[in-house]
Amino acid sequence: MAGRSFTGRSGWVLPLCWTAVLLDGFDLVVLGSVLPVLLESQQWGLTAASASVVSTAGLVGMTIGALAIGTVTDVIGRRKALIFAVTSFSLLTALCAVAPSVFVFGLLRFLAGLGLGGCLPTAIALVTEHARAGKSGSATTTIMTGYHVGAVLTALLGIAVLPSLGWRAMFVIGAAPALVLVPLMLRHLPESESFQRAKPEHGISGGAEAVASLFRGGFARATIAFWVTSFMGLLLVYGLNTWLPQIMKSAGYPLGAALGLLLTLNIGAVIGLLVAGAVADRVGPRLSTIGWFAASAVFLAALSIKLPGIGVYVAVLIAGCFVFSSQVLVYAYIGRVYPAANRATGLGWSAGIGRIGAICGPLLGGAMLTAGIAYPWGFYAFAAVGALGAVGAAFVRRPEVPQAQESTASQHA
Repeated sequence: MAGRSFTGRSGWVLPLCWTAVLLDGFDLVVLGSVLPVLLESQQWGLTAASASVVSTAGLVGMTIGALAIGTVTDVIGRRKALIFAVTSFSLLTALCAVAPSVFVFGLLRFLAGLGLGGCLPTAIALVTEHARAGKSGSATTTIMTGYHVGAVLTALLGIAVLPSLGWRAMFVIGAAPALVLVPLMLRHLPESESFQRAKPEHGISGGAEAVASLFRGGFARATIAFWVTSFMGLLLVYGLNTWLPQIMKSAGYPLGAALGLLLTLNIGAVIGLLVAGAVADRVGPRLSTIGWFAASAVFLAALSIKLPGIGVYVAVLIAGCFVFSSQVLVYAYIGRVYPAANRATGLGWSAGIGRIGAICGPLLGGAMLTAGIAYPWGFYAFAAVGALGAVGAAFVRRPEVPQAQESTASQHA
């Protein structure tokens, strides 16, 4: 809740949500890590085209999950929704390890995506509502470091585990932490007091009202602009994390170096998040979001230059600093614009629409790889997406929100 520090049970909110988002971050990278192995071994007869379909299936699930669970969260509460999301996606991720066919593998990725899609907006809403006044930007970026720490750990696991234990072990390892996390959440995770004050009295009508409220009271422009910006931001995140290793292989780098660049990209993301949160709290999420997307466009275009030795790692690190924290700043911006009554719905629908961009990212990368033009033209295409994200963020306008509705909304956006 704004205005109070993490004390008592509230002290559990950030670490538990951070860990949940870490597991979400595992899923961000795991497919990109195992795809080169699956393609090289022709597991289930997998091709670049069918791999794109599998990736798309998971992202479609995430889209539906974000839209549905994000809205349900504003009805049943953040706590119940987050525990359900973590339990479901962890179980289904573990089952991916025993998938007997590409169809079952894709189906499990879709079903896991339902929980994964709802995890992030729910966790962000819960953390935002327990953050100290004026620190919602850094609270959001702090929790999102978990997303990229999960991605970094997955890339490291890929380097260490794939050659010795194979791709199936990656999914088992990624699901195992839920055995500890879920019991801790059941025991210690509190509900948001802001939600309890603002919660609707009727479930179905409350959910419909929460969605409708995104277009009332002057919020329509901000809602549409957030959707456009999230589309661009998640296109970048998922397009690069799914296909960067394969794009770098097509440029002549060995698989180990390609996975190392994926790791470097996500290390850059963690660094960028720490910096972005401080910047957002100082200058506001609007200017920082626009600036981060613009910088992403510049540095992604620069990746088209093939650099020798450590130079390519430095370039990828810098690009990661801006690309992934751009989308996180969008979430921080959304958390500042919408009041508690529909904050999770605003986050969920922006993330859900953004997942359509997440679907387009792997499809774009797969199409360019199939056509043999992924390097360097893929980076030019991703740079253009970053520029469009900056334009979308610039169109957001926050209407005046009454003090009685949400005290934190009075902070400048």
